[in-house]
Amino acid sequence: MKIYVAGHRGMVGSSILRKLQRHKGDNPDLELLTRTHEQLDLTEQSAVRDFMEVQKPNLVVIAAAKVGGIYANSTYPAEFIYQNLMIQNNLIHSAYCAGVTKALFLGSSCIYPRSAEQPMSEKALLTGLLEPTNEPYAIAKIAGIKMCESYNRQYGVDFRSVMPTNLYGPGDNFHPANSHVIPAIIRRLHEAKESNSSEVVIWGTGSPFREFLHVDDMASACLHIAFMEKDEFNNHIHKNLSHVNIGTGSEITIVNLVNLIAKIVGFKGTVSWDKTKPDGTHRKLMDSNLLNDMGWVSSITLEDGLKDTYQWFLRSQKALRK
Repeated sequence: MKIYVAGHRGMVGSSILRKLQRHKGDNPDLELLTRTHEQLDLTEQSAVRDFMEVQKPNLVVIAAAKVGGIYANSTYPAEFIYQNLMIQNNLIHSAYCAGVTKALFLGSSCIYPRSAEQPMSEKALLTGLLEPTNEPYAIAKIAGIKMCESYNRQYGVDFRSVMPTNLYGPGDNFHPANSHVIPAIIRRLHEAKESNSSEVVIWGTGSPFREFLHVDDMASACLHIAFMEKDEFNNHIHKNLSHVNIGTGSEITIVNLVNLIAKIVGFKGTVSWDKTKPDGTHRKLMDSNLLNDMGWVSSITLEDGLKDTYQWFLRSQKALRK
């Protein structure tokens, strides 16, 4: 079996690759394909087409994407919609043209309407308006889901999609402006501790609820779904749908999240809130009952996952200083 992991150097893709490498130990015939951006630009249609025609993988895992937090989505909307559409369109269509019958497309919980009933089930897709702060990214991911569904219906392939809740963990982006909430807070509080600052200001009110999933749990769920037999998967999936939510089923307020990270990091100062900045959606909790019925549940607690992430951040910072 030959598996191509697109985006293998990203947070999710690298975790999936690590799990597949361990799986390869018991399956010596398994061949894992990866390409860096320098080796293969996924926004270039002809390059992706030629790669698929030559390699002809049995499974394509589409973990490649342009991602970022509220600031990045608001600042670079054109890049978010263009790059994500190009990456997924090229991979999905070229895979089909090369005779690939199985693919796994990774999306995001932001595909669901801002006012969707909580917890959000797979059936909530396209039932309302999206959160404005990341609408371009969400539209691209919705297009990817519908592309998988359309190719399944017209061509009889087995292209599945997974929609994770908010992800974090080793390999995350800790950029001071373009990162998601957990890496942004870890960096801010760590730097404040290191500089003996007495106060840290965080965007928003701190009142929204969020659900967080460790990236290694995400990778585990992805492979669980990808390796399910087609009949078994279709017996669980909703009619005319191809996507499955991946979450923990639990949530935490941003205030409590910051307090938990402060304890793990060791920041003793005061946290203040800049209420002029946007909160985003007030609550985003995934309904993961479908995934649970398929035999998978998360196993990494938020506190353990945050400790693991902070230790990875410290190691990466130490490596940069060498």
